Amino acid sequence: MTAPARDASARSSAPRRARAGTLGAVLDPRRNAYNLIRLVMAAFVVVWHSFPLTGHDIGLEPVRQLASRLPVDVFFAISGYLIAMSWSRTPSVVAFLRARVLRIFPAFWVCLVLTAGVFAPVALLLRGVPAPDGFVGDAVSYVVRNAALRVWQFDIAGTPLGTPLEGAWNGSLWTLGWEFTCYLGVLVLGVLGLLRSRWALPVAYVACTAGVLASSYGDVHNWYLTNGSRFGIVFVAGAIIWRWRDSLPVRGWLLAVAALVVAVSSTLPDYGVVAALPLAYLALAAGALLKQPALSIRTDISYGTYIYGFPLQQLLATAGLASLGVPLFALLSLAITFAAAAASWHLVEKPTMKFKRRRPVPGPTDPVSTVA
Repeated sequence: MTAPARDASARSSAPRRARAGTLGAVLDPRRNAYNLIRLVMAAFVVVWHSFPLTGHDIGLEPVRQLASRLPVDVFFAISGYLIAMSWSRTPSVVAFLRARVLRIFPAFWVCLVLTAGVFAPVALLLRGVPAPDGFVGDAVSYVVRNAALRVWQFDIAGTPLGTPLEGAWNGSLWTLGWEFTCYLGVLVLGVLGLLRSRWALPVAYVACTAGVLASSYGDVHNWYLTNGSRFGIVFVAGAIIWRWRDSLPVRGWLLAVAALVVAVSSTLPDYGVVAALPLAYLALAAGALLKQPALSIRTDISYGTYIYGFPLQQLLATAGLASLGVPLFALLSLAITFAAAAASWHLVEKPTMKFKRRRPVPGPTDPVSTVA
């Protein structure tokens, strides 16, 4: 090999350097606010659920769309970035799947068991009624049928009863199946060597955009297409930002423009068709800029906040506390949910994550998106 050829080979194999002022240069894996942002979004999910679970709604449609969708989309966007980054750091199928399974399933299974074995019986006690016929069998069915992330059963023998939203113990868990599907999409692209290509992620983004247009603006009503494109567009947006992180500038005025686009697009039937990329940029750039040690929390209770918020709120509603109104009900819900989430982190999530392969570079904990 000639000297010029050796030099060219060395340059091509050298690590990429992010340009100054870009997201790749600004983001510090040890000091960022991604865990904090996810926790705030999880708290917003609990607040949003406080409306239907107390028998109320938000009348102004743009505000309602942002309240119900924005926390969801922020989670998926951050997930898209971090999961793509995770594969690029450790491109191993076994390690990738082990990390994803350990992050989602153990806490999910514990939540199912607690809902069936504790929350549902307590709800019967609070109402002072005997267990319906087949209650035990239905409780077992609730755990078994939902254990693979595809939620087929929302009630347990008709409970919860006597609440503004009856017959659904956890109206949030169904979205985790879509989260895991997005993980598998990253795995497929990674194995095929397409994750770093210039066209694969943009093509996926265009496909998701077409799905959103067909579902929200067209006459196509398919459960898989509607939800797959809804969640996929923001997840892929986060992955796109990861792909071009070393050339994407982080400027205050760009964050302001992104926020304005998100706000204005809420007047559309589905704001994601316009706002997915701006929202992903806004969340990821803001999280990278917030470097204060107090904001770089390592205890990630956002997942626990999400999976326990809804059933605990149903218990409060069963006890008659929905009459408190949205503000007080939301505050009480957050207090008990944070306590349950902290227990989930320390007793279930953190211990099981010890079985994961260590990251080459410390970074934010693996994300789990939450959806209203």
